[in-house]
Amino acid sequence: MNLNKDIQQLNNKLDLLRRKLDDAKAKDNQPLVLQFKRELATVNKKIASIKGMQSRNNSAQGEILKAMAFSRALTKVEQADMGKFKKSVRGLVVVHPLTTLGKEMGISEVTGYAPKPF
Repeated sequence: MNLNKDIQQLNNKLDLLRRKLDDAKAKDNQPLVLQFKRELATVNKKIASIKGMQSRNNSAQGEILKAMAFSRALTKVEQADMGKFKKSVRGLVVVHPLTTLGKEMGISEVTGYAPKPF
């Protein structure tokens, strides 16, 4: 189950329902308007539920990373050749500040987490 894919599909469905709702309002068809409003509410609830699930997953993953024995900001040289760097440090997890996990953790620069100093 890919949460990002599910959210994207639900957002597409939400957009379609909004367009159908506008058309039903333009035609002044009250039964269809009520039906689309109910469907919009259920889709919004599903989206909120999935986003909450994503947030919980990110929080749990952030706690696991913070519990690792060693962490430090990565230099530009280390960031430039990330593949080689990850091979030299076993168990390294890199978190970028612009990802959802990085925002959740509140980091301000690219940070590496590992079980041993690197």
